[in-house]
Amino acid sequence: MTFFSSRFDRKKVMMVSVLMFLFSSLLSSFSPPFWLLLLVRIIPAFTLSVYYAAAIATVIGMADKKDHHKLMAITLSGISISTVSTIPLSTFIASVLAWQYAFLFQVIICAVAFIAILVAVPLMPSKEKKSIGNQLQILKNKNVWFSLLMNMFMFSAEFAMYSYFADYMVQVKHMNLTHVSYLMLVFGITGLLGIWIAGRILSKSLSVTNIIFLVGCNVVVPVALYYSGYTTLLVSLMVACWGILYAPGFLIATSAVSSEAPEAVEFANGLMSSFANLGITVGIATGGWVILHSGISSIPFISVVFGLIAVVFVLLNRRKKSNIPKEML
Repeated sequence: MTFFSSRFDRKKVMMVSVLMFLFSSLLSSFSPPFWLLLLVRIIPAFTLSVYYAAAIATVIGMADKKDHHKLMAITLSGISISTVSTIPLSTFIASVLAWQYAFLFQVIICAVAFIAILVAVPLMPSKEKKSIGNQLQILKNKNVWFSLLMNMFMFSAEFAMYSYFADYMVQVKHMNLTHVSYLMLVFGITGLLGIWIAGRILSKSLSVTNIIFLVGCNVVVPVALYYSGYTTLLVSLMVACWGILYAPGFLIATSAVSSEAPEAVEFANGLMSSFANLGITVGIATGGWVILHSGISSIPFISVVFGLIAVVFVLLNRRKKSNIPKEML
């Protein structure tokens, strides 16, 4: 989809994508048969990467190069805000009223986003028509592949742990669901701080920032959480640190890939989104398999394995750039 969307005005691409989300949620709220519900929920999947790529390209196109990472951090902080507010609120609405009302709530959010884009975002027509062949040229760049594979394993590491976080806290750390909900709030709030920090240090050294957040989020924190015992304060501290290191994942992924393919930013970010989704699937599936065979207490070490693999690809990328001055890495 990003092949074709890159030829059009980015503002219009984002507006059409949001409209697709809106109509999908609206149709879902009418309780259609399962096959139709499945179909209308698949539709946004085709436009998600398109919207994401267009939004990031818009931010990059409106800013000086030195401010790219900072503005991307502001943009992607919306993910953390949704983690703290939208998702829990939708769950609350579904539990109090009905799941159909949760979809209506999504319709309202999409309508607000559509109006915001319409009013605040200027027209941004494509300056040049990018052929499919020219965009595919980035696939010949080994560093693009290193970055994509780093992203895939990073998301595998993060979601292998995140997807089973509540169960891990209840079964292993013996916390009740109320405490877990508070921890998720802490996780989301500290994530905003993490994005702010990452947005300011990425401009100094992309590869070093990647390694710091990858090792911290997917090696140090899981091991520390495993050995943190049952003290609520210590566990809460680990979760807060995890939120700081976890939330910048989308920012790091976007920065890593877009920096390797500035000539095809939309296509590169579309690929990043696809590899991220693949990584999420691999992480969740692997985590489920490990829980089935070894128990949920082993989950942190799945994050460690995937996290270390991701670091390897960062180092391979950095090695390929060894002839470039360090201040540019």
